[in-house]
Amino acid sequence: MRLSSRLFIASLCTLAACGGETASNNDAVQSAGTAADSTALAAAATPALGPGEAMLAVPGGRIWYKVSGTGTGTPMFLIHGGPGMGSFYMKSMEALGDDRPVVRYDQLGTGKSDRMTDTALMKIPRYVEELDSLRRALKYDKVVLNGNSWGTIVAIEYYKAHPDKVAGILFSGEAFDIAAAEKEINKAVAQLSPEAQKAFAQYNVDKNLEAPAYKKAVDEFYAKNVWRHPVMADVDSTMQLMGAEQYRYFQGENETMIVGALRGYNAVPDLPKIKVPVLMTTGEFDELGPTLIEQHAKLIPGAKYIVYKDAAHVTQWDAAEQSVKDARAFFRAVDGRK
Repeated sequence: MRLSSRLFIASLCTLAACGGETASNNDAVQSAGTAADSTALAAAATPALGPGEAMLAVPGGRIWYKVSGTGTGTPMFLIHGGPGMGSFYMKSMEALGDDRPVVRYDQLGTGKSDRMTDTALMKIPRYVEELDSLRRALKYDKVVLNGNSWGTIVAIEYYKAHPDKVAGILFSGEAFDIAAAEKEINKAVAQLSPEAQKAFAQYNVDKNLEAPAYKKAVDEFYAKNVWRHPVMADVDSTMQLMGAEQYRYFQGENETMIVGALRGYNAVPDLPKIKVPVLMTTGEFDELGPTLIEQHAKLIPGAKYIVYKDAAHVTQWDAAEQSVKDARAFFRAVDGRK
């Protein structure tokens, strides 16, 4: 497990020079920043496209997407976390393709999509419009959303902007109250070994990301609270295509800190206003706190809540088979089928 989180930090340091904290600005997250001309960005080479794959032009560049499945149910969009993690780790959900079209896409700046470094593009409304651009391009009238972590923020903001286009939502490892989530992360850190807690305390003094004890402590946190049963080949593939720039802008250097533009984000007041079916899932050891997530689920009228044993934040790895089974049952119910 140490390899996974060290690879994560290494990818951050390689793609975006490490050091310093990203300034906090929730207003910047919520405001619809001016979209830069895509020609101002260095376009990535078009990746080799396989069956069902294509590129779509959006403000700032092109996004990669893949449509799979032969089912006739309501199309499902997979909205990945990070920000910047790419969609590869969510590919297990493509198993629902026998029920419905499944759209897996990489947000601008990550995965197989064009790179993005302009922070003017790193605004939630742009991510919402990016998703709607893809819906319109595919000519889907109504869709269901399946979001993880940061993807739950994009999902709820998309629902707020386009409620008539959403038939149901699966939120896994939701992040609706960043201040409360930060407290849960701190609680999880406090449950780590004494050595790890000492290393985090020292980091708070010297901010040394390269200290061996700090790296080991972050490894321990990831192994307990981020992903407990990852497929290492999938971890490698995910990290190789990670968009570190937006991760550092929104979050920080790793999952143990939230020092970026997401600080202050809070969608909790919007939860009682959700009028479509909702499934909320989390892991027993989710860094964002299953108790907090359950509290949020209770605020959504009629929402169903599931917690997976011996799983952490990325349930798509830790509880892959059960996650697919539960998602299938939930979305079939949304469609009015058994």
